[in-house]
Amino acid sequence: MVARGPVRAGGLRYAGGDGTFHTGGSLTDLEGVSRPTILDVAARAGVSKSLVSLVLRGSDRVSRERREAVLTAARELGYRPNAAARSLARQRSHVLGVMLSDLHNPYFAECVDGIDEYAGGERYRTIVTTGHLDPEREVDAIETLLELQVDGLLLIGSVVAPAAIRDASREVPIVVVSRATRTGSVDSVVNDDRTGAQLVVDHLVELGHRRIAHVDGGRGAGAQQRRSGYERALRRHGLASEITVVPGAFTESGGARGMRELLVADERPTAIFAANDLAATGVLEVVDRAGLRVPDDISVVGYDNTHLAGIYRYDLTTVDQPRRAMGRTAVALLLERIRGERDAARHVVLAPSLVVRGSTASPPG
Repeated sequence: MVARGPVRAGGLRYAGGDGTFHTGGSLTDLEGVSRPTILDVAARAGVSKSLVSLVLRGSDRVSRERREAVLTAARELGYRPNAAARSLARQRSHVLGVMLSDLHNPYFAECVDGIDEYAGGERYRTIVTTGHLDPEREVDAIETLLELQVDGLLLIGSVVAPAAIRDASREVPIVVVSRATRTGSVDSVVNDDRTGAQLVVDHLVELGHRRIAHVDGGRGAGAQQRRSGYERALRRHGLASEITVVPGAFTESGGARGMRELLVADERPTAIFAANDLAATGVLEVVDRAGLRVPDDISVVGYDNTHLAGIYRYDLTTVDQPRRAMGRTAVALLLERIRGERDAARHVVLAPSLVVRGSTASPPG
């Protein structure tokens, strides 16, 4: 893994506690034009360097008049604190690394809304990257975030091997979101995927459906639990013989691929449970191209309750994951670790709920 220590880049070296990088002698930018330092700000404001540092850190131990004088001087000089240098001086960057498994899935973006909301309130910033649903690329993304000296990592829907997560957790605190883990060194925040899938089956059976098929989520985080919940619920309703699972993925193309397979089955299902909302949009497209109507000819249910589900064109019945709450909870857990408030891992499970819209109805006939 990446060693965490002082950063050297392009010949720059950290020179001290004034928040600057020096290149041999004078402080210059890439064009050779001098950049103002914290000492320049102190001289312009007529205060000490330490008082400028207090103001820039947001300390409440500075009078309003002196704070305004420092901020005015900084604006006039065009001074911008060097975040990398400050992190070296304090041994903390106040930056959190966020790795998403798929930038195209709106569920992850809505999780990040909660992350940014909570992190910002705690005066932390975030750096977001993605692994494109590829374990090897996720490892590279994690390495990059560690190289950037983040204080902790949030892995959202990660598909990387557990060993790689354990290795990274030896360097910084880590919280995984939407992926179950029992690793003692890593916290987790998940939705109860098995219960969510059972809510879907219970709803469809109550409407009168028996032939309920599942387009699964492949290797996506939570896919196995949703598949297990679907199968368990059908058995509970005495419909074990009707269990039908076709390969899919947490993508539109994965949902479309699974639905095309179901359309040519000897006995077409009357209801489809797609592994997530994105897969459900692929299902709906194939259904529409086949000349079938939703929900008159076939019912469709998704999972996540992203903004896609509420669009009038889809009007999708789906399982709601409290996405923003999951993001906020993940940051809270991570900051507890960063601040040394606890050592034992915590694994938080949030309850799902079913949101019934217009894509489900009683089966035809």
